[in-house]
Amino acid sequence: MSAPHSAAPVTVVIPHYGDPDPTRALVEALLAAPGRSVAAVVVSDDASPEPYPLPAPGEDALRVVRRERNGGFGANVNTGLAEVTTELALVLNSDAEITGEQIDALVAAAAPYQPAVVSPQVVNDDGTPQWSGRHFPTVGHQVVEWLTPLARFRHLPALHEAVGHDVAAARAQAPTPVDWVMGAVLLLPMAQVRAVGGFDEDYFMNSEEVDLQRRLRDAGVPSIVVPSVRVVHGLHGSSDPLRRRSWLVDSRFRYARTFGHPRTLKAALTAATGVNFAVNRIRQARGTDVDAAAVFRAERDLIWKGTHR
Repeated sequence: MSAPHSAAPVTVVIPHYGDPDPTRALVEALLAAPGRSVAAVVVSDDASPEPYPLPAPGEDALRVVRRERNGGFGANVNTGLAEVTTELALVLNSDAEITGEQIDALVAAAAPYQPAVVSPQVVNDDGTPQWSGRHFPTVGHQVVEWLTPLARFRHLPALHEAVGHDVAAARAQAPTPVDWVMGAVLLLPMAQVRAVGGFDEDYFMNSEEVDLQRRLRDAGVPSIVVPSVRVVHGLHGSSDPLRRRSWLVDSRFRYARTFGHPRTLKAALTAATGVNFAVNRIRQARGTDVDAAAVFRAERDLIWKGTHR
């Protein structure tokens, strides 16, 4: 599966944990039709309860590495990236639906901008955007997202901008520079990624890709969305929603401690929690099935844990 000189060779890295079937389906599809760019596929297994199977005889283009403990997304990707010998790596979530032909198109579109972090236009099953391009996080973005009374307006472009989504990038027709791109399908320039130390493994889940791109941006490496390549990402996460939210809040406080203002973030989210409580008290009094006090305690605890990690 060697790539000809006309196409930059790419190693696909798939961080894996849990059910092996989605990862196996993606691996089999890429091995069967790799296109011109895919030189190898690496599956990095983050100590799954059911280990991902080792390559069968003859599957020379596939490598499987198994971690001894579950270290989270960034640590798992770093383990996979350690196996990469090509100049480019493509990090793929196992629920991304992408072909070798699409990878060729992404690599070709990204070539004029390299070294760069590049994402296709990642979309839901119904074709709506997952907001591949985003603005660097601010306290304001996170407060707007925290305010549950605003959820009814989530369909409005103004609210997407207010939570940090780059609406212009979602509407663009040509490759578009953005602050950062989401990590579901992530083309990485390996020399530059290694130069800044790879993913920060102190993040367990969420914000590790924006942290990496912030450090790469400081080193002069841009992030680009390529809208001509559209990739469906299923969002088939199996983790408990409360656990996912806890990971998200923890990661955002960690990011704020590195690049932002953690005390301001804590104060702002605490104030937003008070607003949510007041609105939920009114909704509860009107007969809506919501426990205002329970929601308040849950949000307060998330903030406390985020500031004490």
